[in-house]
Amino acid sequence: MKVIYNNGTVGECPKEEELHVLRHSAAHIMAQAIGRLYPNAHFAYGPATDKGFYYDVDLGDEKLTDEDLQKIEQEMRKIVKENLPIKPYILPRDEAIALMESRGEKYKVEHIGDLPEDAEISFYQQGDYIDMCVGPHLCYTKALKAFKITDQSGAYWKNDKNNKMLTRVKGIAFSSQQELEDYLKLLEEAEKRDHRRIGKEMGLFMFADEAPGFPFFLPKGMLLKNTLIEYWRELHTRNNYVEVATPLIMNRHLWETSGHWDHYKDNMYSTTIDEETFCVKPMNCPGGVMVYRSQPHSYRDLPIRMGELGLVHRHELRGALHGLFRVRCFTQDDAHIFMRREQITDEIVGVVDLINEVYSKFGFKYSVELSTRPEDSMGSDEDWEAATNGLRGALEKLGLPYTINEGDGAFYGPKIDFHLEDSLGRTWQCGTIQLDFQMPQNFNLEYIDENGEKQRPIMIHRVCFGSIERFIGILTEHFAGKYPVWLAPTQAKVLLVSEKSAEYGKKVYEALREAGVRVEMDNRNEKIGYMIREAQTVGRVPYMVIIGQQEVENGTVSIRYRDTAQNETMTLDAFVEKITAEIRDRV
Repeated sequence: MKVIYNNGTVGECPKEEELHVLRHSAAHIMAQAIGRLYPNAHFAYGPATDKGFYYDVDLGDEKLTDEDLQKIEQEMRKIVKENLPIKPYILPRDEAIALMESRGEKYKVEHIGDLPEDAEISFYQQGDYIDMCVGPHLCYTKALKAFKITDQSGAYWKNDKNNKMLTRVKGIAFSSQQELEDYLKLLEEAEKRDHRRIGKEMGLFMFADEAPGFPFFLPKGMLLKNTLIEYWRELHTRNNYVEVATPLIMNRHLWETSGHWDHYKDNMYSTTIDEETFCVKPMNCPGGVMVYRSQPHSYRDLPIRMGELGLVHRHELRGALHGLFRVRCFTQDDAHIFMRREQITDEIVGVVDLINEVYSKFGFKYSVELSTRPEDSMGSDEDWEAATNGLRGALEKLGLPYTINEGDGAFYGPKIDFHLEDSLGRTWQCGTIQLDFQMPQNFNLEYIDENGEKQRPIMIHRVCFGSIERFIGILTEHFAGKYPVWLAPTQAKVLLVSEKSAEYGKKVYEALREAGVRVEMDNRNEKIGYMIREAQTVGRVPYMVIIGQQEVENGTVSIRYRDTAQNETMTLDAFVEKITAEIRDRV
């Protein structure tokens, strides 16, 4: 694919960059289409992304409808058909500002103001549309062959809630029509699996205008959540973790000592108690540090593996909230491991093994990323190098393939991130391991070594699920609400063909309930076919236990499986043994 660079040269685009160039060019073509349809529009940013492209636009009081988005796409197709050449040129800063001012592009003028004084600004022009951009781009608009406008949302200028809310128009582009169609099919399937819709249908959780971003878990959702927590506790007990609980609110001084106040205060909620500032915790780690510091420790005590299912609160922009995936409070399945330097590699290997066991249980593949020191960080170069080498050494000891994510570590240390791949091939960042030399130093943590000398422990921050709420959202979409039997909120449902089978149906229900099965009974005056379909498609119940006259006479049960139209007849004892074994073995 030929592209044109901002110096005017034309060359072949590297294969791995083709999609980015296509999508960036699509953003410019979309902006030109918007400009034609809305002459008073002012343009902010229009980048390519991993998922497509978008442009943030100030449309004044104009509100876009789905029909408007279709019109924008139609206008884009006209521009593509016109086959406009895309031409770059470079202007000195003053001329660039003058050009943007003459076109009424106030956001571009402000953007230029953020650039160095001696900067030369590159532009790309196609027809009457001009945009600031470093490129490269397609050479002609006709080279964009497969694209679609997908949706819109709100976005603050410069992602600052104090600035104006703009309209973000989003789209997708691919190299071929077939790739686009495959992606649209994936979107259609993802829509069917949307955890917000499934959660509502199954009665798992809800949201209310009175608490934006704060999920309400309903009875069946709590069954699901508590089942995950029971699994978490069993796994951590087996791996020699202890569990603690730390306060939801602690004073500002604690967060200043931990470094969160300087690096994270914009995302924290605070309140005043007894004329002192207190913060609602956005992380559990300072509380865990306080527990460690509450008593002296010997080298014989280490490692201490300290787990906490802590409710944390973070201030997320309202426009960024999205079901259980982006909320303002969530339960973090944290653990903090305090250890000696020579224990670093073994402890990280142990955490990776634990995380691998969790993800394998749910059938997730995953990839691993090592994130290094960010610009906004604390601590010495020596500590950062030692911490990064510790994580790298553990990954290499495990023989685990990984990629480097430069500059994306936490402010107190490097980290290993686990990216899950779900049944649709989408990736989610969940588990993380962060190695921290800083917080033990900030809080003056100590242990006594074998020579009676004081030493500083090293700390690991670690999560498996990440956020239990978000993990439930991911699981819901991964399984399309058809959870494994052990995890399903309702594991079996007794369906009565008629009132005549009520007494035996009650016996079956009680037998399952006494065996620890989460069971419901449907004895409504409805046709059995209707009850089966509802249990399969709405409740997504793994097993439907159908009780009719024949089952009553034979003392059996007729089992309909969730994903088949076939029934299997067996004794009640055999079914109880079957389902309880699946629950016990978590299959």
